[in-house]
Amino acid sequence: MSIPVFAARHVYAAVDPSDAVEAVREAFVAHARGEWLMPSKVYVPVPPDGDFRAMPARGGGYSVLKWVTSFPRNPERGLPTVSGIVLLSDSADGRLLAELDAGALTALRTGAAAVLAAETLGMVDGPAAVVGCGVNGRAVARTFWARGREVLLWDADAERAAQAAEELGARAAGSREEALAADVVATVTPGSYLARLKIAPGVAIDADRDFLETEGEAARRIVAPEREIAESAPVPTISPKELRQMLDRGDPVTVLDVRNRQAYTDAGASIPGSVRIAPHEIPVRYQEIPRDRLAVAYCT
Repeated sequence: MSIPVFAARHVYAAVDPSDAVEAVREAFVAHARGEWLMPSKVYVPVPPDGDFRAMPARGGGYSVLKWVTSFPRNPERGLPTVSGIVLLSDSADGRLLAELDAGALTALRTGAAAVLAAETLGMVDGPAAVVGCGVNGRAVARTFWARGREVLLWDADAERAAQAAEELGARAAGSREEALAADVVATVTPGSYLARLKIAPGVAIDADRDFLETEGEAARRIVAPEREIAESAPVPTISPKELRQMLDRGDPVTVLDVRNRQAYTDAGASIPGSVRIAPHEIPVRYQEIPRDRLAVAYCT
């Protein structure tokens, strides 16, 4: 049995970076709805700093396995940091349907996820800085650019930043401080390096999940008090009485009714003027939530 094999050039030719953002948005929503099963990835460490990773998933009639490597010192050997394959199978009978280059898929996914996070959580539409200009950093910058956002690039290797800027039609930041002063900072760097950066107050930080999991305390230290990393900070809470007082005073607040359908039906009522939006709908309906006022979510 022969199967199609899609090399990196085929993947890049088939998927536009802006389209990748919408595809990733739909994937996040589908996963939140429980339509896709995605077990935790399995790491096979290779000391001193390399590893293999197996990432399975199932949904939409398909089963997928991504087998990928991460060897940070590979560029010194003239090899890519990340390489691997993605196997696509039919969930009904187990047939292998296709093999795809994992590096290209990873770059497109990384760029799309970073930009989606910035568009969903960022408070402004100003310039975005990308710190780290490797393969995935370029992908993030390329996706920001495709979505119409001005991009600044910075890398510890100034020559690499300049090359990436010329390649993408973007601008290399004159200094690290200039990059970190942008409205949105997307980091595609090791967590140990990111933890040493000095982030300006009010900047939205778009950091890798592995960094948030392994550098939790550092993640909390680098973010200014005006803005917390969503995955690291506890969500502030208020009491029903406090909300009632805010509404009675006419304070600028948006009330989000995030109860499930059954809870809403059982209650038979909602706070007047509240916006009904289920948690899994937020990635596709976030633009309905005003950004110039406090948002308060309530459920039962």
